[in-house]
Amino acid sequence: MKLIWLQAAGCGGCTQSLLGAESRAGVLAQFADGGIELVLHPGMSESTGDETLDLLRAAADGRLSFDILCVEGALLRGPNGSGRFQMLSGSGRPLIAWVRELAARAAYVLAIGTCSAYGGIVSGGENVTDACGLQFDGDQEGGLLGTDFRSGAGLPVINVAGCPTHPGWIVDTLLSLALGALNAADLDAWQRPRFYTEQLVHHGCPRNEFYEFKASAQKLSDLGCLMENMGCKGTQANADCNLRPWHGVGSCVRGGFACISCTEPGFEEPGHPFMETPKIAGIPTGLPIDMPKAWFVALAALSKSATPKRVRENSRSDHPLIAPGIRKSGPK
Repeated sequence: MKLIWLQAAGCGGCTQSLLGAESRAGVLAQFADGGIELVLHPGMSESTGDETLDLLRAAADGRLSFDILCVEGALLRGPNGSGRFQMLSGSGRPLIAWVRELAARAAYVLAIGTCSAYGGIVSGGENVTDACGLQFDGDQEGGLLGTDFRSGAGLPVINVAGCPTHPGWIVDTLLSLALGALNAADLDAWQRPRFYTEQLVHHGCPRNEFYEFKASAQKLSDLGCLMENMGCKGTQANADCNLRPWHGVGSCVRGGFACISCTEPGFEEPGHPFMETPKIAGIPTGLPIDMPKAWFVALAALSKSATPKRVRENSRSDHPLIAPGIRKSGPK
């Protein structure tokens, strides 16, 4: 399968994340092993300048067949729908015109990262560039390609959302397509692959013991749970970040930062500072998914009353103060 990758408006962080994919031989070798040929990528291809433009022209007019179009970054429709806020260098045409033409030729179209999926950080604030995603504008269907868009294989845009997206999510999605193992039923309501959104960031969180006892961090450097005071949305965010950490070791909460639910549309404007938890009468307004408010209040009260001294003291420190006790094993 032949792959063309374009970078629209964004930071390039999803490509940087992809380069860290866990493969001894590198991500390009991983693609090759899966039967995927990277025809064009702004940062990883050998072709440049006129050679790149010739490849794009051939792909757009049907002379060069390809299978997968990946777009990283938000699509800029401004000013006034012209798309001229982002021109493809040397072509004299807006990038969005190229994206529309190439998407019409592709068997599969992938939005790589939340910017390309929903607009993301680039669309925040007044959005003077009229940035949007490929098939969503925030949480509204439509985007650049429109609600009714379907690729050559009959699928909508596949949103590999995340800011940045996890390299494993990109690789697994592409390999699933190469194997013919991904269809419309494998996408969730936001058109994200279910293999990573049917888990929560909370699953596998190294701070889960503190969460269970509602032993909360009071400041950024504390070891405690970040939900109650520090804005963490790990119990509400759909992603498997803590089950398969970046490079095998890293995630936001493992680095001491709250989960900001970057895989969902609108995460960039939560209506409050990212590192603060909005509350009403002392109760967080964003409760864990599937948990009624009354249950959470009752559970929190019971958990706090049973918090061991070790957990309570460690939660308010930047390093463990008290080690777990040691219990002799043997017949009970």
